[in-house]
Amino acid sequence: MRQIPMTLLGAERLREELDHLKNVRRPKIIADIADAREHGDLKENAEYHAAREQQGFCEGRIQEIEAKLSHAQVIDVTKMPYTGRVIFGATVKVMNLDTEEVVVYRIVGDDEADFKQNLISVNSPMARGLIGKEADDVVVIKAPGGDVEYEVLNVEYL
Repeated sequence: MRQIPMTLLGAERLREELDHLKNVRRPKIIADIADAREHGDLKENAEYHAAREQQGFCEGRIQEIEAKLSHAQVIDVTKMPYTGRVIFGATVKVMNLDTEEVVVYRIVGDDEADFKQNLISVNSPMARGLIGKEADDVVVIKAPGGDVEYEVLNVEYL
């Protein structure tokens, strides 16, 4: 299977979630199932069925995270030689040339992307347009509302 790029921070967050699920959530669900079993008939025991459902969700998420981490190509951008060009993991400050709005984006893997936190997927149109550019370059991004011109103001490897 192909490697999936992921930042060091994104991999760390997944490991923390996996640790929480295995060491906190899973034992609590097992205890809830044991408690619900003590209430008698399992056919009509809503607490038991709810706990079993939660167990299924938890185990599914554990498998999902383990699969992501096993296929992750963790990239620590701080160890990359600084070239001034936009690369995976870089933090980029851009200005919309129409509105003069300045925004800072960080280019991350698909699973880490969160537009509300300005974390954009490496496969997004914005990131694809920015990759390889450097400060003072102008890039045209094709957006649903039409083409938008951005000027790259700054590139950092944080």
